[in-house]
Amino acid sequence: MLFERQRRLLALLDAHGGEIGNLDFQKLLFLYCHEAEEIPTYEFVPYKFGGFSFTCYADRRRLTEQGLLADEERVWKLTPKGKAAATIPPTARMRMDKFAKQHSHLRGDALVAEAYRRHPYHATRSEIAERVLAGDKLALLAIDAARPAAGRHRLCTIGYEGRSLEAYLNCLLKAGVTLLCDVRRNPLSRKYGFSKGTLSKSCEGIGIRYEHLAELGIASEERRELETQKDYDALFASYERESLPRQGEALAKIKGWIESGERVALTCYERSPGQCHRHCVAEALEREVGRRCAALHL
Repeated sequence: MLFERQRRLLALLDAHGGEIGNLDFQKLLFLYCHEAEEIPTYEFVPYKFGGFSFTCYADRRRLTEQGLLADEERVWKLTPKGKAAATIPPTARMRMDKFAKQHSHLRGDALVAEAYRRHPYHATRSEIAERVLAGDKLALLAIDAARPAAGRHRLCTIGYEGRSLEAYLNCLLKAGVTLLCDVRRNPLSRKYGFSKGTLSKSCEGIGIRYEHLAELGIASEERRELETQKDYDALFASYERESLPRQGEALAKIKGWIESGERVALTCYERSPGQCHRHCVAEALEREVGRRCAALHL
């Protein structure tokens, strides 16, 4: 069974002839999602060669395993089975075909440069911008202007509930975060991108350091049957009374990172900090470091 986004991925590849190089397809997918869709099928982060979707490449692996894409390293290539599965509503297909025709002349550096000019934020971590935009001073200035400023807050908190991996990472980048501190007891997730291995590699790819402090987490059995805010408040009161005072070494590590100049984000699952123990950790650090460490909840 395919997700709708995966069908759209196959259909866009089909609209471009069924075979295209890695970088070209990533840039065409990026432009299509940003400019031809009201709600983008995929989200992107600034990466080594511009806008990049981790989710898109995870889908590529799954589609290859299912025999819908050819197992080739340098190109995206539909198999006959994949072409048969590239079915989307006629209006969406017409939009894709129109987009493919409009961009048929753009490939290689010209396509990358066009993506950078239209969406400078996504070129802010590019390793090739100076080359592909050589002589285009205005485009390079626009990229410089789009770089997120150093975050004013030395401590942030963020939950990944309701966020895609790319939206989550963009939130960190735009807040100027330099170090992500995972405070889950067990950093595993059924949601793509948020288990420790994938999350740490994704952070590394965009220049954010990842650290995991399991000792600051709450055991999963203690989190069961939390139905009201009163239940959460009782859990956090117990955590602050019984567990957190024993975690001086972990808190000292975070304090040291902050005092060394890192801009730290504490992360767990819940979107609302009021339903996550990370706000307890943030408040303990605020007491330790002082008001200059007041946390921003992303």
